[in-house]
Amino acid sequence: MSTLTSEERSQLVQAAINTMKTRGRIVIVGASLAGLRGAEGLRKAGFSGPLTIIGDEPHEPYDRPPLSKQVLKGWVPADHTKLPRLCAVDADWRLGVAATRLDRANRVVHLANGDEVPYDRLLIATGVRSRQWPHPAEAALDGVCTLRTSDDAARIQKHLAAKPRRVLIIGSGFIGSEAASICRQLGLEVTVAERGPAPLAGALGGVIGAIAADIQRAHGVDLRLGVGVQSLEGDASGHVRRARLSDGTTLEVDLVLASLGSIRNIEWLEGAGLATGFWGVACDAGCRAFDIHGVVTDSIFVAGDIARSPHVLFEYQFLSMEHWDNAVLGAEVAAHNMVSDETRRLPHLLVPAFWSGQFGVNIKSVGVPSFGDEIIFTMGSVKERRFAAAYGRRGRIVGAVTFDHGKWLDFYRAQIEQSGTFPPPAAGFDRPAEAHPMPADFPARGVPTAIPDVVLTGYDPNERHAEYRARAR
Repeated sequence: MSTLTSEERSQLVQAAINTMKTRGRIVIVGASLAGLRGAEGLRKAGFSGPLTIIGDEPHEPYDRPPLSKQVLKGWVPADHTKLPRLCAVDADWRLGVAATRLDRANRVVHLANGDEVPYDRLLIATGVRSRQWPHPAEAALDGVCTLRTSDDAARIQKHLAAKPRRVLIIGSGFIGSEAASICRQLGLEVTVAERGPAPLAGALGGVIGAIAADIQRAHGVDLRLGVGVQSLEGDASGHVRRARLSDGTTLEVDLVLASLGSIRNIEWLEGAGLATGFWGVACDAGCRAFDIHGVVTDSIFVAGDIARSPHVLFEYQFLSMEHWDNAVLGAEVAAHNMVSDETRRLPHLLVPAFWSGQFGVNIKSVGVPSFGDEIIFTMGSVKERRFAAAYGRRGRIVGAVTFDHGKWLDFYRAQIEQSGTFPPPAAGFDRPAEAHPMPADFPARGVPTAIPDVVLTGYDPNERHAEYRARAR
């Protein structure tokens, strides 16, 4: 019996890896940013086998951030936001048909049109959808909208171009606040009804929320805090005309945007035995999905808004992110790991970051501000709305936010990555008078509009919300 040399063993291992890259069929469910970048990542990594991409929308993958900015302003048509292709994906596109069930035992994805798509490896990237206005008859009124898809943006753009007398925005998270800003730029009267304590409070806390509220009111927004919408009423033609608020007032409105947060698209995974729930599909740091018993799968991967995975920087809690860079980088890591042996797999340990432009202010954030319980203004001037602030938890910096001070964001990112101390060291010479730690004042969970875009979803050993289901034999 001959003994292989080290070089021969290495060649055999590499041959096995190369075979793995090209073997079998890969299916991607979700034809948005994460799905497209995942497909491109697979091809770049050397996968040459059959690839199927399934999407419930009829459109090819498009970019969502412009929908609440350039599209609503009327600068760009909604159908002109198609994502660029970074390489040829050579895929079988199944657009306009939703996945309805996952059969893990037979490795088949069932579609709404009755088709069955077999797979050897699967990437779940079904993302989120807008939370609809909860009263179906009222939600069906013409002029009652949500903003998530290209079709949503086109519909709202058309309504805004018709110059409504007053726009009502329900919820003041980032989408609602950006929409309010655009309405004011267009010279429209706008009322924002927010059940929570302040705009952006869920993502950035009440201290920053109070500043955001002042900015909105200074720009002419009729901001109603601690106020909900009790009902919407339409005219004889079925167009929305009135809104009754919980403060006892009635508004005459022609356009309503329900900005109530998002819902993960997990229903099609019911019964598949994966660890799915309100916050999405649980996976490890390498994007491999967990089953309901906490056992990691080796053929199912997760990327984008629907993924939640443990993060070393945040006490290994599971992190759920609805951000552009999370979709891109998560998909790239998932694609790499789908065609790599275990010694070459990579972790997806992104430090979250996002930006928003509203009321002439460029807002940027890094880390997980909502994980912190303290905040300190570190640079700039709160009065001038040009500042940086850091968030802390247990003496460690966990997040930062800047208003028109984004050039310093990389400094705070490095502090977070190194588990730096809180308060952080000075980064410049313009330390404000408010430079002392104070409670960040995040609202208690329970108001949908106050749910942040980046959420640490567990685990807390003092809480027991799981339900054990014995495996059928």
